[in-house]
Amino acid sequence: MFAKHSGYIFLGAAAIACLALANASRARRALLGRRPGKFIEVNGTCLHFLEAGVGMPLLLLHGNGASVEDFTTSGIFGQAAEKYRVVAFDRPGFGRSTRPSGKAWSASAQADLIHAAAGKLGIRHYMVLGHSWGAAVALELARRHPRSVTGLVVVSGYYYPQPRLGLFLSALPALPLAGLAWRHTLLPLLVRLAWPWAMAKIFNPGSVPAEFAGITKELASRPAQLRSISAESALMLAAALLPRLDYRDIVTLTGIVAGAGDKLFDAKRQASRLHAELRGSLLQIVPHAGHMAHHTASQAVLAMIDDVAVLGMAPPSRATASSGN
Repeated sequence: MFAKHSGYIFLGAAAIACLALANASRARRALLGRRPGKFIEVNGTCLHFLEAGVGMPLLLLHGNGASVEDFTTSGIFGQAAEKYRVVAFDRPGFGRSTRPSGKAWSASAQADLIHAAAGKLGIRHYMVLGHSWGAAVALELARRHPRSVTGLVVVSGYYYPQPRLGLFLSALPALPLAGLAWRHTLLPLLVRLAWPWAMAKIFNPGSVPAEFAGITKELASRPAQLRSISAESALMLAAALLPRLDYRDIVTLTGIVAGAGDKLFDAKRQASRLHAELRGSLLQIVPHAGHMAHHTASQAVLAMIDDVAVLGMAPPSRATASSGN
């Protein structure tokens, strides 16, 4: 009987080991064949970024689970580069960027890192566009480095997170031992299986772009990136449990964009609440867009960038609030 049970244990362990090796191999292939951009090392973190265009610098920060491909496939990167010097970063732990362990990569920590990277690139003053979790980093950039950030555009941000089961479950893979084993074995497979459902949810009511879905699936199902995704979910859960977030100390001119059909959370309500707190901010609610408003309503986002750029150069009295429906 003992020998029989030992055999089952051995077969189970062998299957798990094979699954982990297969996931590692697939993770390496996810980066092969993709032309990398540029790399910069800041305080021990290697950041990957794409750069194009000339003019006022515009930094692009993607959301949780995404990468710079989010902005290339949406068209934001290429079209913005016709007017601005656009720098799109893979945030720490996403795409080709590293995420050193032993540090809590909060929105504040990432904001300081991105600001330092911009400085190493010779950029002293810049605009920032942040989507979803990237919006939290963008807001912290404006809070912590107001003399450098000349304008801010935030899209589909979860500015006032609430404790919910989904956040808790998403944070579990960040656990040290059980989470490590889960991320390297079954979780990548489950992510790939659930990918069509996840894409439909974040793009609804719009259609899912095949290019974005195909590229991001392989990147997001890598064990290393799953670690970053779950860690940022844990940070959001922690923020939800803390006292009410307040943004009234941010003085940078901010353009706020949200999709009225966002199925992840009530983005319209979140955006309106932020608009009420940020004096002089601009608000655009896109009627037929979901969480990925920069894909399905890219022209609205690009127009908001232009509005913030123009008003940001005007005297303070001219930067007045406006809203859209």
